[in-house]
Amino acid sequence: MKSLFTLSFAFLLLLAAPATAQIKVADVTMPGSFKAGSNTLVLNGAGLREKYWIDLYVGALYLQNKSTNGTEIANADKPMAVKLHIVSSKINRENMVEAINEGFTKSTGGKTAPIQAKIDQLLKAFTSIKVGDIFDLVYEPGVGTSMYINGKIATTVTGHDFKKALFGIWLGSVAVDDNLKQGMLGGN
Repeated sequence: MKSLFTLSFAFLLLLAAPATAQIKVADVTMPGSFKAGSNTLVLNGAGLREKYWIDLYVGALYLQNKSTNGTEIANADKPMAVKLHIVSSKINRENMVEAINEGFTKSTGGKTAPIQAKIDQLLKAFTSIKVGDIFDLVYEPGVGTSMYINGKIATTVTGHDFKKALFGIWLGSVAVDDNLKQGMLGGN
């Protein structure tokens, strides 16, 4: 009877525990949850950014509630975060800046002028980049999008317009990598 009680208690604990399953992609384990200000976000999905068969970084998306609609997520004025874990020595500041500029151009349909100063602010915060670096892009309504590099704040860019364009890089209709987008939307 004691073992039945112990088993029942353990089962109840499992039911009460939040679903914060980690995901492992390219030998990188992305945590099952992420703290954004006073909000705890859940891992929506993760994937690998590749170019010319080279693994570049693992990207993960964190939301309040899971979703598979990239456009709705990018447009939402809700707390969320994208975590990028660098896995390639091929990534440096110069090609990261180039890739982000290209991503903003795609995400906005070539209309970057209204947010160019905000894009420049983000890009200025990128310094040297090495394998193992972690970039957290955290959006909080009313605050803006904060970029953390290896856990330290690098900049905060205000505006929902900027956040929509930034998250559109990975989740928009013209995402930088369809496989990464599908992974971030929970499809892998």
